[in-house]
Amino acid sequence: MVMQAREIAPAHLRSTCGSVIPLHVPRWFDRPGPEEEDVLALALPAALDVGCGPGRHTLALAARGVGCIGIDSAAGSVRMARRRGAAVLHRSIFDRLPDEGRWGSALLMDGNIGIGGDPRALLRRIGGLLRPGGRLLVELEAPGVAGRELRVQPDPHAGWLPWPPGTRFDWATVGVDDAVSLAAAAGFTLEQVWESGGRWFARMDATP
Repeated sequence: MVMQAREIAPAHLRSTCGSVIPLHVPRWFDRPGPEEEDVLALALPAALDVGCGPGRHTLALAARGVGCIGIDSAAGSVRMARRRGAAVLHRSIFDRLPDEGRWGSALLMDGNIGIGGDPRALLRRIGGLLRPGGRLLVELEAPGVAGRELRVQPDPHAGWLPWPPGTRFDWATVGVDDAVSLAAAAGFTLEQVWESGGRWFARMDATP
């Protein structure tokens, strides 16, 4: 069965220090909103949707005629994305991937810059996957939000999440204020930062 956004409840991650990170799970199953479509319009083919979840951005890019492969390490996400017709690989972004060094762009949406708990390492890895001049499109936290590296586990009472109960993993948050230094440390140039629909996004280009 393919789930719909209206059937899903919001959830959260909770860190070992007690911090709560909201997960906008219903949005994962909905069509991309206007603010997301503006981000997708900047994607260069072919694209990697990193932490693709149920695959809405992967599908939206395919509908635009942009070749895209989703990547997710959570088996629940991969199953759901494939049921919805998305082309998805079940593996970590840090695993061996096809066409390394030749991808045109990569997406880190819905807080996925937190994957692995080390944003610099994540961006360096993505930089190695992109072709020279490739593009990273990333969602960030609002100005004034401090970056944090956390150990988290999902809400045990959520109706649907891709991780098994009791799973713990490393996560991070990155605010707009840290975007310039993060991009530079990972070999990117921060080309654009903007707010739309109450969310913050950035375009970072790899060194040509």
